[in-house]
Amino acid sequence: MNSVKPWFLSKTIWASAVTFAISIAGLLGLSTDTIDQQSLVDILMQFATALAGLVAIVGRFNADSRIS
Repeated sequence: MNSVKPWFLSKTIWASAVTFAISIAGLLGLSTDTIDQQSLVDILMQFATALAGLVAIVGRFNADSRIS
């Protein structure tokens, strides 16, 4: 594993966060039987990827140096 990526583009991180959140929801008495964890992870990954792209675009417009 030589490549580097931001933490928010890691499926493992998102899957762990979803698992943790669903566990806490269950402890709080919320029904989690209807939640498809894999679909939720996929949706969160798509959102994180879109957000990263938006941040990159905004960052480029706000940058002080030119691209050569």
